[in-house]
Amino acid sequence: MSTNLYQLTRVLEAPIISEKSSIVAERDKQIVFKVQKNATKKQVKNAVEAMFNVEVDAVRVLNVKGKQKRFGRLLGQRSDWKKAYVKLKEGHDIEFASA
Repeated sequence: MSTNLYQLTRVLEAPIISEKSSIVAERDKQIVFKVQKNATKKQVKNAVEAMFNVEVDAVRVLNVKGKQKRFGRLLGQRSDWKKAYVKLKEGHDIEFASA
């Protein structure tokens, strides 16, 4: 495995399975992933194409701010993270049950 391919496999951390992501997947053929904080759109596109053998049409990336939480009298902060919406080209699909 080349170092470039190894770096691409580390870009995607996990798919996000939620009510909102299922609606987006059915309606717009978009898959939602949690990605590294320093990942670019091009890296996300190349990683999805390499790992799932599909063609990517577009990638939208957004930063999610960590919530402030209270632990008794102490205030804490959850970590910030990055989310990517990946739109697949017509005729391509990712099945997580078989992947």
